[in-house]
Amino acid sequence: MLTDEVISEIEKLVPLAPLHNPGNLSGIRAAIAEFPSLTQVAVFDTAFHQTMPVSSYSYAIDANLAAQYGVRKYGFHGSSYAYVTAQAAEFLGKDLRDLNAIILHLGNGASACAIKNGKSFDTSMGMSPLPGLVMGTRSGDIDPAIIFYLHNEAEMGFDEIDLLLNSQSGLQGLTGSGDLRDVLERAEQNEPAAVLAIEVYVQRIKHYLEAYLAELGQIDAVVFTAGVGENAAPIRRLVCAGLEPVGIVLNQQLNQQHPSGTRSISAESSKSQVLVIPTNEELEIATRVAEFLE
Repeated sequence: MLTDEVISEIEKLVPLAPLHNPGNLSGIRAAIAEFPSLTQVAVFDTAFHQTMPVSSYSYAIDANLAAQYGVRKYGFHGSSYAYVTAQAAEFLGKDLRDLNAIILHLGNGASACAIKNGKSFDTSMGMSPLPGLVMGTRSGDIDPAIIFYLHNEAEMGFDEIDLLLNSQSGLQGLTGSGDLRDVLERAEQNEPAAVLAIEVYVQRIKHYLEAYLAELGQIDAVVFTAGVGENAAPIRRLVCAGLEPVGIVLNQQLNQQHPSGTRSISAESSKSQVLVIPTNEELEIATRVAEFLE
């Protein structure tokens, strides 16, 4: 429940989510001003990932320093993963506790999550939403030494580098556009920068997908969700290309169709289902709030 203390803590955590917490705080304060007697509940994207084992969320830095400053992987897109995990289990007719899946939340912000026994086992975002997959304006994974190199050699301040990695990188940095639809259109016209951007984008997704396959073993499904995952058939095709040896086979005809709702786009020969599930973070948040208030 939102109290002055909780709001203060959210404000203190702005450095961990500089693109999200300030906007959320503005909404919270506006709602308090407009509806002062209304109970407000904060639902955190990180909550779903609290089931990760210590080995998944720990960074190999000085353990005392990490504990003192809360340096660990938190993960994000949790509301989406919670909703999609439950939908996948229902669609497949499985008990949620028996579901093993890899969910790809591909939107302007993008991440991957390994689901083991219906819970988050590992995820690509870390202490902040910056690492992992290539995103619309975020770099995803980079060598951390690049930060110090740019600071020393390009004489960039740390605020400049922070802006670069969060707002001027990813597809934006590679092509000048953070909109994947635009980049795909330009790639179809064989524009070199756009072609390269799609290759980098897809390769990073494959990197995490196959890493999570190694962590989980046999999985029930690969799930595509969010704006890109639900709508970009070319990206789904490229991500699944070459995964036949590990039992993931796409039905190309089903992949090109755009019906609404949860659907399977896997071939009959696929050992793991390939699903497209529209996410509904708003419904997930409302459900959690209702449960909390009850």
